[in-house]
Amino acid sequence: MNFDELCQYELENELQFVDIEHGFTYIEINNAKAHATISTYSGQVLSYRPKSRNDDLLFVSEKAYYVNGKAIKGGIPVCWPWFGADPDDRGRPAHGFVRNRQWEVTACESCADGSTKVVMALVDSEDTRAIWPHPFRLSIEITVGNSLKLALLTQNTGNDSITISQALHTYFYVGDIAEVELHGLDGASYLDKTDGFARKTQMGPVTIDAEVDRIYTGVTGELVIDDASLGRKIRIASRGCSTAVVWNPWIELAASMGDLDDADYKRMICVETANAGPETVEIAAGDSYRLEAEYTIE
Repeated sequence: MNFDELCQYELENELQFVDIEHGFTYIEINNAKAHATISTYSGQVLSYRPKSRNDDLLFVSEKAYYVNGKAIKGGIPVCWPWFGADPDDRGRPAHGFVRNRQWEVTACESCADGSTKVVMALVDSEDTRAIWPHPFRLSIEITVGNSLKLALLTQNTGNDSITISQALHTYFYVGDIAEVELHGLDGASYLDKTDGFARKTQMGPVTIDAEVDRIYTGVTGELVIDDASLGRKIRIASRGCSTAVVWNPWIELAASMGDLDDADYKRMICVETANAGPETVEIAAGDSYRLEAEYTIE
């Protein structure tokens, strides 16, 4: 779909398409409730800010790559049909193959409550089947209003069942990571990827003072990021999963990444809505599965 074809989905005074100098197309939403920026490459939300707030919900690195075939560091990348390393150890890219592909816009609409909804989709092709040999239709619904809502819908269009893991790999912007507490995981079990996937138990709120890469299992209820430096709380509600992934690269790993500034670890925390680790999803032929997240700034 070329740029002129995309423009048929524009909504006057609410949603427009913008060609960016590095060759990507952005969807810019500016309604009565919030502003958001979405990249059609990667099907990825890059920015969300309610009209009542000065600070963005999301972090995007100033060194992020905007190149075909590479992931954009920040916002809400989509990890699918696997989370983390290639589950079959065949050398395929980490976190699957949909976060570095062009998605097709299939709908844009004004909602009765004043929010704006965008739907994008990705379907299997000869190229994807060479990586992962299954027919599918993957769509993401993004609703921009007083909160930011996302739904990732996997449809198995083949004749055999499929098994996936997945995540909305959300990078939240924070004022100072040293003053951040993540609530809602006290007592939860997690796999510590920085310690050989050792199973541990969370005691109290999650705080960050070193590299953190954890897969929390059996998660129920909402999570809350208490960002004292910015004087705000971010409430995370999820459906269709019982896993949460928490990541911060800290000093050494951030310094080793070309698409992160050395100090970016101070300004971000990833809290990911996921089916990951021991939680996988089996989808029968002809069936579908829906993963949802909602982010509210308080």
